[in-house]
Amino acid sequence: MSHKVRRIAAITALSILPLACGGSPAEGPQPPPPSGAAKSEPSTSAGSSASKDAPATAEEAQRFVAQVDRDLRKRWVARDRAMWVNQNFITDDTESMAATGESDTAEYVTRAIQEATRFDKVPGIAPEVQRQLLLLKLAQIIPAPSNAKERDELAEIEAWMTGAYGKGKYRPPGGSPLAKAAGKYLKADASKAKAPAGKADTSYTLGDLSRVLSKSRSYDELAEAWTGWHSISAPMREKFARYAELGNKGAREIGFADVGALWRSGYDMPPEAFEADLERLWQQVRPLYEQLHCYTRAKLRDKYGKDKVPEQGPIPAHLLGNMWAQQWDGIYDLLEPYKGEASLDVGKSLKDKKYDATKMVKLGESFFTSLGFDALPKTFWERSLFTKPEGREVVCHASAWDVNWNDDLRIKMCIEPTEEDLITIHHELGHNYYYHQYYKLPILFQQGANDGFHEGIGDTLALSVTPQYLKGINLLTAAPDNPKANINQQMKMALDKIAFMPFGLLIDKWRWDVFSGKTPKDKYNESWWALRTKYQGVSAPGSRSEADFDPGAKYHVPASTPYTRYFLARIYQFQFHRALCKASGHTGRLDTCSIYGNKEAGKKLAAMLSMGASKPWPEALAALSGETKADASAMLEYFAPLRDYLGEQTKGMKCGW
Repeated sequence: MSHKVRRIAAITALSILPLACGGSPAEGPQPPPPSGAAKSEPSTSAGSSASKDAPATAEEAQRFVAQVDRDLRKRWVARDRAMWVNQNFITDDTESMAATGESDTAEYVTRAIQEATRFDKVPGIAPEVQRQLLLLKLAQIIPAPSNAKERDELAEIEAWMTGAYGKGKYRPPGGSPLAKAAGKYLKADASKAKAPAGKADTSYTLGDLSRVLSKSRSYDELAEAWTGWHSISAPMREKFARYAELGNKGAREIGFADVGALWRSGYDMPPEAFEADLERLWQQVRPLYEQLHCYTRAKLRDKYGKDKVPEQGPIPAHLLGNMWAQQWDGIYDLLEPYKGEASLDVGKSLKDKKYDATKMVKLGESFFTSLGFDALPKTFWERSLFTKPEGREVVCHASAWDVNWNDDLRIKMCIEPTEEDLITIHHELGHNYYYHQYYKLPILFQQGANDGFHEGIGDTLALSVTPQYLKGINLLTAAPDNPKANINQQMKMALDKIAFMPFGLLIDKWRWDVFSGKTPKDKYNESWWALRTKYQGVSAPGSRSEADFDPGAKYHVPASTPYTRYFLARIYQFQFHRALCKASGHTGRLDTCSIYGNKEAGKKLAAMLSMGASKPWPEALAALSGETKADASAMLEYFAPLRDYLGEQTKGMKCGW
């Protein structure tokens, strides 16, 4: 599903620090990060009269973080108000308003981090203050160098790369497979089909090309769509190399070996230990992924032939229904286990029962109140956007907000009476209730326990939207336990959640190697495809060279958005779900559990959410589950029925690549 939300800032602003919720791993371009509009104070030192050459003290550190809290709150409230207006009234003026504070915010945070280094070795600092100092130092994705000229150059490169991505289009040459099919995949948006089929003046956006990848079953059309989009990123190569150089300089100025080390330092363990832990989690999941890969490769070989899809070896990436082969639900029609086994039609029930957008959100709210959580504040209903308004452009991508950082909860989405949107509402409200539980904490603690927790929570709550839950709220008249329908449903979920796992891991692995210097500029593409082959078992449609820059064809690379959070979120959501189901007293299969109506599960959930980032994430996890390590075994338990099915289907096949 593509209902992820966006709360994390990108570019030179605040990496782990919450904004309007969101950040789908799925696609781009996305809106630019919110920007604060407040003016810089002359100092972040809380008005201390102590000389900067004098030894720092624990008392000064306390005053410092208190001042930073006030400064950041002012900036982020102004930034989020501007972004809310921009996303609800898209004009050149509101875009300018939303972007106005970006440079000021980056400059302020850079200066605050540099001042915070004065307290690195000061004895006697209270643990709560130490943690805020740590979170502040981790608060830039790409730390800007202190040199103003280099800081401006870095900002210009980042703006150029995201702009190049957002403007990217592919114009097929006359007579090519896509030129001949120009109108076929644009029928849903006839205004884009400016030229007759077969003409060469039709340009394809990422959305158009993604539609080709999910709808076309022509090998040549798919190959051209994939290659066409990946051509837009080749000019980024030189810019990206300079960007890495400048970012590393900024990271070293605040005490990190490189940008990758900074990113890996946000998980309450040494960077090298965190990287090893990710590999441990991947090895837990890998057997299930390899089963799914083996099954999928066989089905694609049946469709396209042995000359296109090998019996062993990687799958050509353009055949998997997604531009980055990160999720495979676009080819579900080719992989459906039991053809014609109808799924439960919740959308029809919503329409028959005349559910409008507000009624659907009320239904989502009732899920949380059934757990013992508060009703949403009156302002939520007054300030949220539930439907696309007439006569103005809005960003319909679903997102959850606390605009004033003071329980000013809202969601923004263009709700339709569909099952997907009902699940999305539960997901978004999961973020809102996370904000509600921690909004009284210092602002640096107002975020998930780590950057994977927020997305994990949103998806955890969505896992409880089961047929049994839907029957309990009268959206289904019955919830039969049909094994074939269950396998179909598990396959749909696995093509999203399991297929994604290696891709969620390798994007940052590639960047970490670039930042550390392990991967030099003349090996960028070679390293990229080595990782994609090693982890995903996919290959490019044709030959690729160092004239290409295929990592830049994924939004999160030019937009400086760390990606490991999405890998972790998929692990956490099942671990959270299992713990909540255990607290609720559930004794059946994990995939049949819904915690709806269970106050004990609600208490466990509230205990974790209320901690925000005030404690290391293992302590937050322990508050919910009693566990202190991330563990993928819950994911494997959830998909046990599908694992059995795939084992039978792939028996005797040569799996792996």
